[in-house]
Amino acid sequence: MKILFIADPMAGFKTYKDTTYSMMREAARRGHALFHTLAGELSVQGGRVLAQAAPFEFLGAKNDDDHAWFRAESPVQTALNEFDAVIMRTDPPFDMQYLYATKLLTLAEGQGAKVFNSGQAMRDFNEKLAVLNFPQFAPITIVTTRAADVRAFLAEHGDIIVKPLDGMGGMGIFRLTKQDPNIGSILETLMQLETRTIMAQRYLPDIVKGDKRVLVIGGEVVPYALARIPQQGETRGNLAAGGRGVAQDLSARDREIAETLAPELKRRGILLAGLDIIGENLTEVNVTSPTGFQEITQQKGYDVPARFVDAVEEAV
Repeated sequence: MKILFIADPMAGFKTYKDTTYSMMREAARRGHALFHTLAGELSVQGGRVLAQAAPFEFLGAKNDDDHAWFRAESPVQTALNEFDAVIMRTDPPFDMQYLYATKLLTLAEGQGAKVFNSGQAMRDFNEKLAVLNFPQFAPITIVTTRAADVRAFLAEHGDIIVKPLDGMGGMGIFRLTKQDPNIGSILETLMQLETRTIMAQRYLPDIVKGDKRVLVIGGEVVPYALARIPQQGETRGNLAAGGRGVAQDLSARDREIAETLAPELKRRGILLAGLDIIGENLTEVNVTSPTGFQEITQQKGYDVPARFVDAVEEAV
């Protein structure tokens, strides 16, 4: 196959843990032709969705953080429907530029391109708001632009998490208690003086056991979760925020949540999703650039990149 990856600059990949890198490595191992572009390099000309796509050769990493693991040729303007698969792996924030990119991907799909995950799915499944579609699994949650709503929620529950709707890696997430002297300042900053919608959820003490990432690929549940365990004194388990990743078997509740969501995710055109589960609760549904492939593969011997490329091949 000819596979186009829409991803952040490859020279910046942390090859020892990057999930997109592991996808590329497995696809190269199978002999697929690989191409790379940036979301900002998408365009429409003559009615067709095009990308400045650079073919690249996979050289492999020589050490844990090798930035010279590939050799790329000059980019060539190519229609997206000329690739067998287009894999969207651009990291959030999901800002207006990201939104525009998903709209171009949807247009390309109408022209015959096979895009994973689909542009429509990425628009429909905001990673924070998606849990509201599954209230039986979600923690107590409010979504609002009003600071007074958050203060009332805090007064009721005493210990809450507040977070923006468009971030990643734990960015902009705060834990608030009634005694916090910075409530006003935090809400002003996060809500930008009541012009920005945020989410607040009841604090889940089980975070100390890990924020579990459960992967669903092609409608099937990966049998292991990656528990992101916060550092001492930290609320966030995200690996980008210093959390420690520990692969573990799925609990009965993990499996119940994942197997309930899996058919709906597949129906919505979501080839890959990363469910975030704290204790008994689903807190996020990640569809833009879910991670955790390498940690699960290394610790449990389950080849997640191979399962993903299998799913791409099956879908194509």
